[in-house]
Amino acid sequence: MGKFVTRRSFVVGLLLSVLVAFVAHYSADIVHSSYMAIDHMPAGAIFIFFVLVFLVNTLLNRVKPAWAFSAGELLLVYTMMLVASSVTEMGFGSQILPMIAAPYYYGSAENRWDEFIFPHLKKTLVPQDQAAIKYFFEGLPKGQAIPWKAWLGPLSLWLPFIFVLYFVMICVVVILRKQWMEREKLVYPLTILPAEMVKPVEDKKKRYVPAFFKNPLMWLGFGIAFLIGSLTALHNYIELIPAVKLDQSIPIFRRTSTLVFRTSFPVMGFVYFVNLEVSFSLWFFNLLFKVVRGVFNITGITSTENVGIYGCAGDPISAHLGMGAMIVMVFYALWLSRSHLRTVWEGALGHPVDDQREILSYKQAFWGMVLGFIFMVFWLVYSGMSWLVAVSFLVIAFVIWLVLTRVVCEGGVPTMVATTIASTQVISAFGSKNLLPATLVALGLTYVYSSDLRTFPIASSAMGLKITEPATENRRLIFWAIMGAIVINIVATLWLQLRLAYKYGGINLAGWYFIGGPQAPYKYITDHLRNPTGPNGIGWLCRGLGAVLMGVLMFLRQRFLWWPLHPIGFVIGPVWLLDQLWFSIFVVWLIKKLILRYGGVQVYEKLKYFFLGLPLGLYTCAGLWFVIDLFTGKKGNSIFWI
Repeated sequence: MGKFVTRRSFVVGLLLSVLVAFVAHYSADIVHSSYMAIDHMPAGAIFIFFVLVFLVNTLLNRVKPAWAFSAGELLLVYTMMLVASSVTEMGFGSQILPMIAAPYYYGSAENRWDEFIFPHLKKTLVPQDQAAIKYFFEGLPKGQAIPWKAWLGPLSLWLPFIFVLYFVMICVVVILRKQWMEREKLVYPLTILPAEMVKPVEDKKKRYVPAFFKNPLMWLGFGIAFLIGSLTALHNYIELIPAVKLDQSIPIFRRTSTLVFRTSFPVMGFVYFVNLEVSFSLWFFNLLFKVVRGVFNITGITSTENVGIYGCAGDPISAHLGMGAMIVMVFYALWLSRSHLRTVWEGALGHPVDDQREILSYKQAFWGMVLGFIFMVFWLVYSGMSWLVAVSFLVIAFVIWLVLTRVVCEGGVPTMVATTIASTQVISAFGSKNLLPATLVALGLTYVYSSDLRTFPIASSAMGLKITEPATENRRLIFWAIMGAIVINIVATLWLQLRLAYKYGGINLAGWYFIGGPQAPYKYITDHLRNPTGPNGIGWLCRGLGAVLMGVLMFLRQRFLWWPLHPIGFVIGPVWLLDQLWFSIFVVWLIKKLILRYGGVQVYEKLKYFFLGLPLGLYTCAGLWFVIDLFTGKKGNSIFWI
C-alpha cells in the first residue's frame, strides 16, 4: 500500500479536513440539503474521497504515475476527514456557539431563565456582549464588522477542555486497539468501503488501478441508490417527476405506537458485513422493546421522570435499563481485557512492552489519559460542578462513548445513539434537589459535546486506527495527523459558523442547531430547578434490572455456543434510531443468511461489492446534488436522512 504518512498526504488531509467543514455547514446551513457529517460514516467525507480516488487520482495516474497517491496515502487522508467530520457538525462544531449564546437570546419572562439560569452560569464560559449575541442569531446590520472579541474569551476557555477531551479519547482508543483488533478481531464494517476503494491492483502497464471501480456489481448497487436519490432530488425541482418513498409506517398497540418500515441504503450496505448473530440481535431486541413499550402504553405503566429529549426520546424506563446494561458491558469488556491492560500498565511504568504498532506508546497513552482526566475534572469544577458530580459525569460519559464505539466497530450501524446521556443519568441518580443550581446549570453546558451522540471522535479514531492498521512506518505520526485534523477542522468550523451566522442570521440557518437544540439543555435544567426531585427510585431499579439482564446475556453468550442473542442488541434495542432502521437490518440479515446457506462464502464475497455500492451511490448522489443546489440556489433538497 506504500507509505501512509507523507508530507503531501498530511497536507492534503489537513486541507480536505477544512473542506469537510465547508461542505457540512453549507449543506446544512445554507442549502438546507442532506446532512453531510452527522454520522459515523459521514456522507461528505465519502463524497470527497470518491472524487479524490475515482477522478483526481485516476487522472494523476494516467498523466504521470509518480504523481498519483498511494493507497496508504489515500487512507490516511480519509482517516483525517473521518475524524474531522466527527467534530465539525453534530459532534461539536454546530453545537457550541448557539448553545453558549442561547440563554441570553432565548431567555424570556415566560421561561424565567433570568431567574433560574443566569445567576448560576459561569460568565466566563458564555458571551456577555448582548448586541453580539443578538446579531449572531439575527444577522449583522449592514456595514458592521463581526464582533470576534465577544467570542474569544469563552472560546479560549472551552477549546483547551475540548482538545484535552479529544486527546483523552485518542488515548483510550490506543489502549484498547490491540485488544479489539488483534485479540477479539472485531469486524469494523464501516472501514471496509474506503479500504476497498483504494485496494491496489496493477494493470498491464504496472500502474495503480482501483479495481473496485471495475466491478459491475458495485456499479449496480451504486446505480440503484444513485438513481433513487436523484429521483428524490429531481422531484424537489419538478413535482411531475415521481420520488420513490423509502419508508412506510403502521399504527400498532391501539395507535399508541408506530412500526416503521424504512429502507436505508447505507445501513443495508454496511450491515451486510456484520456477524449474523449481531445483526439478528439488533432487529430482534428492537422489536422486543417495541412490544414491551406497546404493552406499557395500553396498560398505563409509565414513569413521569423528566429525562430530556435524547436517547430513547423521553422514555425513562428504557433510558435507565440501557444505562445499567452499558455499565455492565464496559466493566465486563475491561475484565476480558485484563491481560492486555496489565501489559499497558507495565508499559505505563516504563517496563519494556511491545507497543511499536501503536500511534502513542502505552506510557504516553496511559498517563495522557490520567492527566487529561484530572484536567477535565478541574475544568468541570470551574464550570460550576461539585467534585463528585464532575467525576461521576466523566465516568458515565466515557462509559456511553465506549459502548457506542463498540457498537459502531462491531455492529456496523452508521447512525446510532445511546439510550441516554451522562448529564441525565447524574441528575436522575443524585436527584436535582440534592444538587446545587450551579452544578445543574454546568451539567446543562455539557450538552455542547455530550448530548447529540450521533458522532464523536472516539469512534472515528477507533475506525481510523483500523483503516491505517497496514501502515508499518512512522505510525506515531498518525497521531499527529488525527489530532491535526481535529484541531484545524474545529478552528475552521468556528470561523465559518461565525461568518455564516452574522451574515445570514443563525435562526435562518439549520433550525435544530440554532433554535431547537440550543434551548434543550436550559429547558431541561429549568424544569429541574422549578420542580426539584430526589434520587429516582424507578431509575435505580431499572438500572439494576438492565445490569442483571445484561450480565445474564453475556454469561449465556460465553457459556453456550448455540446462544443466538448478542448483548449489543439489548444495549441499544430501545433507541429511537433503531426504531427507524430495524427493517433495513432485518432485510440484510435475511439476505445474508440465505446467501451463506445456499451460495456459500464465494457468493457472499462476490455480492459484497453490490452492497458496498449502495452507500457509495447514495452518498455520492447527496454530494453531487449539494453542489448542484449550491449553484442553482435550491433550498431544502434533502436526498437522505439516515
